[in-house]
Amino acid sequence: MSYIWGQKRQPPCKYHVVKIDYIIVGLGLAGIALVEELTRRNRSFLVFEDESQTSSLVAGGMYNPVVLKRFNPVWKGAEQLGEALPHYKRLEEKFNAAYDRQMDILRIFKSIEEQNNWFSACDKPRLKPFLEPTIEDNPYAEVKAEFRMGRVKGTGRVKVRELVSDYRDHLEGQERLIRESFSHDDLELNQEEISYKGHRARRIVFCEGNGVSENPYFNWLPLEGTKGELITIHAPELKLNEVIKSAVFVMPLGNDLYKIGATFNWSDKTNRPTDQGREELLKKLKTVISCDFEIRDHEAGVRPTTPDRRPLLGKHPDHPQLAVFNGLGTRGVMSSPLLAIQLVEHLENEAELDPEVDISRFSHLLRA
Repeated sequence: MSYIWGQKRQPPCKYHVVKIDYIIVGLGLAGIALVEELTRRNRSFLVFEDESQTSSLVAGGMYNPVVLKRFNPVWKGAEQLGEALPHYKRLEEKFNAAYDRQMDILRIFKSIEEQNNWFSACDKPRLKPFLEPTIEDNPYAEVKAEFRMGRVKGTGRVKVRELVSDYRDHLEGQERLIRESFSHDDLELNQEEISYKGHRARRIVFCEGNGVSENPYFNWLPLEGTKGELITIHAPELKLNEVIKSAVFVMPLGNDLYKIGATFNWSDKTNRPTDQGREELLKKLKTVISCDFEIRDHEAGVRPTTPDRRPLLGKHPDHPQLAVFNGLGTRGVMSSPLLAIQLVEHLENEAELDPEVDISRFSHLLRA
């Protein structure tokens, strides 16, 4: 491998690196998937993470190949699941931990029309593996479901916060993680590599989430950033074994705790929870459940979303040493492993990216 680890530790970095293959900025879901793919290919890397972007940490962690608002398939949903489930299984084995809890979703119908739409969706080839072609009675006394429910299979929840924490500690123990903010001003571009505070690398990949808006090399990308807020409640009478989806999702966490979400705010770009967000969630939650509950937590994060709802992958048009892995939106748990494979194939072997995710679709914005 093309790297050398020195013995002398120097400030401000924790150790001195002469040459590595990749520098990665950001270690959320995208960064972890990228590191896993690089590790499988025996590539060397160093990660910078300052924990400023919280969207991965506060995410509900659901993976679901069905858009439940109108019963449409998620973009490449089956392909994403095909890579995501083995990815999290490997991580569970790596850390001897349980991150992935598979559980069905019960979608509450609002009308007879929605029931009919459900049956139509069940006949679609891309949805058939995931939708039960029946209308189910409501099994929960404390859930409101006048028009009954439909069951979504092949879904579940990843404990993202625990996974990210374990992964950061793991890389720090290997001296491959530096917990500090990345200074774009200190990045030096050479013809075939980059330099950063004494480190030299063939490439750098920015997995900064909404922080890419402060990146002078990629701030031209149309990353909108959508704030989401969630609350955690304690509801001993609820006793759910599945996720309930209606005006909000109600996700069992264990010990009578439930994650409730989520809001969508396109103007507020802060990670601070708000009274407005909490009240919106409570108002919607009370249309779904009838039992008493207590709020135990309230979180917020800014999702990295794009106008066309497709991720942002690829090399900078003028500086091919620089690459970006971003824009995963609300589905990073499911999409990040598949996209990491595509991006590394592109960077290592010049494989073509899917045009729907290639940042070249927005290259006109750089020239504007």
